[in-house]
Amino acid sequence: MMRKFDYGFLDNGLLPANLIDITTGIYSLKTAAGERKAQYSTVFTKLESVAKVQSVKSSNAIEGIITSDERIAEIVNNSSAPLNHDEAEIAGYRDALNMIHTGYDHISFSVKDILLLHETMMTTSGDILAGKYKQSDNVIIEVDSSGNRRVRFRPTPAEETAAAMEQLELAYLDACSNSHINQLLLIPCVILDFLCIHPFRDGNGRMSRLLSLLLLYKNGFDAGKYVSFEEQINKYKDLYYDALQRSSAGWDTNSNDYFPFMQNFLSTLNMCYKELDKRFAVVHGKKVTKSARIEATVLGSLIPISKAEICAIHPDISPTTVEAVLGKMVRDGQIRRIGVSRGSRYIRID
Repeated sequence: MMRKFDYGFLDNGLLPANLIDITTGIYSLKTAAGERKAQYSTVFTKLESVAKVQSVKSSNAIEGIITSDERIAEIVNNSSAPLNHDEAEIAGYRDALNMIHTGYDHISFSVKDILLLHETMMTTSGDILAGKYKQSDNVIIEVDSSGNRRVRFRPTPAEETAAAMEQLELAYLDACSNSHINQLLLIPCVILDFLCIHPFRDGNGRMSRLLSLLLLYKNGFDAGKYVSFEEQINKYKDLYYDALQRSSAGWDTNSNDYFPFMQNFLSTLNMCYKELDKRFAVVHGKKVTKSARIEATVLGSLIPISKAEICAIHPDISPTTVEAVLGKMVRDGQIRRIGVSRGSRYIRID
């Protein structure tokens, strides 16, 4: 019996209260971000180039594909060709991500475009199945603490994959045309189903993150462009895999529960919007200069904050600038410094 794809349950209004709360929060942060983007386009452009590097790094790191930060930046900014297989995989993700960033309007959640994205992502590393579905069945295996293996999940068999992907595309289109279904809630359900079909021999996880961004951007939720969505998943990877496991249980018999995965997905997006909001925590009416943003961050912090934490909130501002502004604030008596050298933190003087 083949899996049936049906998102009608999103139409019955019986959603857990916490999902409704998160969704409401995302919508209001999205509005604020939209207004800021119109005002401070140069800051957003800078944030986008920083986030792109973090996305390429994190999405590959989740799969154990790593190289130095310096090399990642060189590959993402096209200033160096990949030197080995891992770097070729990283370059492939960069190409597919660029495709989404620049052309999401013209890319649809269709079998044709999904295969094209996979081909773009896998061609650089010379994968012979780039842009093609798996040709043999795959299983998701987990190893317990004693080293014993067990099958955690059996995705759709290879011979049923093409038909399942076609059904997924049609079910998504059908749900898109239902005005009673909130599109933001629909996206994680479709992504979960994609992951459970596991249509490719390699690259399913990375593809799921690219498709998440594609569907979010198409629906106007573009925080992941400026604060890496993939980085947030990587930071809380255990929670992500736990939600995926809980929502995929019973998937093959159409008895799975989408809510754990929806909750995780929306929390991740919410974190991106909150991070973006933090980067603009600035006194109203003041021009958003780099100094003003740093000052507002320190003065707005209820607990002592370190230089590294300020740099993480404002990745587009150099550590030297942060240091200079902190020094001036200390001299002006606005803040005091606690601790010495690398361990030092700053807090406002009330």
